[in-house]
Amino acid sequence: MKTILFLGLILFAVLQLPRAEGKTFGRCELARVLWQNGFEGYIGHKTADWVCLAQHESGYQTDAVHDNGSSRDYGIFQINSQYWCDDGRTPGTENACRISCSKFLDDNIKDDMRCAKKIALEAGGLTPWEAWHRYCQRNVDRYVRGC
Repeated sequence: MKTILFLGLILFAVLQLPRAEGKTFGRCELARVLWQNGFEGYIGHKTADWVCLAQHESGYQTDAVHDNGSSRDYGIFQINSQYWCDDGRTPGTENACRISCSKFLDDNIKDDMRCAKKIALEAGGLTPWEAWHRYCQRNVDRYVRGC
């Protein structure tokens, strides 16, 4: 009986802990946030490039996680744990953005944007993102049309 009561108390405590809430951005909503935060023309790319990238990397979902086997991609920009953030699971992470990967999973994308800009700056563009190569190298204006 004591064991059941103890387990019940633990479960109750876990359920009461605050949890990060993810968000799915609308296309134009994300475009506005990116415009307001200096993404237009950043490293020679349009805001539309970034919106396209986010759509194809995460479906505009801030809580998206993709397991690559030895590393994981996190958040709306799918930032990789091998190089850019620390998830406590990826051996030898460089954590170049000096941040926990879990910070990329909530509805506040300020830290995601800061790290994504660092990645783009160090790479000289959006080349680190596979989705940008596949889907976003041309005809991206439609991603912000009407916004």
